[in-house]
Amino acid sequence: MNDILVLYYSRHGATRELALAIAQGIDSVPGMQARVRTVPPVSSVCESTAPDIPADGPPYAELRDLEECAGVALGSPTRFGNMAASLKYFLDGTTPQWLSGALAGKPASVFTSTGSLHGGQESTLLSMMLPLLHHGMMIVGIPYTESRLTTTQGGGTPYGASHHARSNADGAISADEKALAVALGARLARTALNLVRGAAAA
Repeated sequence: MNDILVLYYSRHGATRELALAIAQGIDSVPGMQARVRTVPPVSSVCESTAPDIPADGPPYAELRDLEECAGVALGSPTRFGNMAASLKYFLDGTTPQWLSGALAGKPASVFTSTGSLHGGQESTLLSMMLPLLHHGMMIVGIPYTESRLTTTQGGGTPYGASHHARSNADGAISADEKALAVALGARLARTALNLVRGAAAA
């Protein structure tokens, strides 16, 4: 149980880049490793189905990934100040894990990307926290001891990592945004590791 699940949905690649930075932070903590997973898009056409295996990138998440991991980093692009439907659809299927308490007591973090600087980053991060809190998870954010939180000219919030992708979605992740995402991943991994060690010693 020393894997941290980095679970995200990305349409144009910006949220995926944040996910990889968070995974880098997780992997930097000895004894912990990132398990990167994505979710398929939700189609408005009922007959449309996604392939069982994505054409590229990480595999699709399964519910057992949640159960097997010591913590979760959850990411989504902003959709009108909320998480994308694809991620919400996956989370809506986690009732068995809620009933069993499979995620209770595990740490979790959130991350997002937006097309505009004030396009709902913080409200999206907060919206992703809600199902995690219902699962009994403990939210890990970015403290202001991370100095880049006060100097960033793009994304980065105390609620979680974020990225300003700009309206054409071609904005590269800035050095500050990446550093804050890496720091969040490392903090999440250290928190999970301390919890695992504490449970083993109990």
